[in-house]
Amino acid sequence: MIALAALVLLLFELVLLARVVVDWVGVLAPASGGRLTGARRVTYGITEPVIAPVRRVVPSLRLGGVSIDLAFTVVFLAVVVLRGLLLAG
Repeated sequence: MIALAALVLLLFELVLLARVVVDWVGVLAPASGGRLTGARRVTYGITEPVIAPVRRVVPSLRLGGVSIDLAFTVVFLAVVVLRGLLLAG
């Protein structure tokens, strides 16, 4: 049971990383945006239900004209820590 939970957390962590890659590719190569629509839909569909409630509690960090979404970082770190705890125990 613990191994299954650790596997689910690992898969979720990989989807979070895929979300980062898709977002950065969209920022750095805006011409490829149309081809990323499916990947963005899948990654956001899986991760947003977890990140959105955290986003309501953890505000974005504003640095001048840039806003950094700390909710993603909190969720990512929580997944890594939980998975580590499961595998250590």
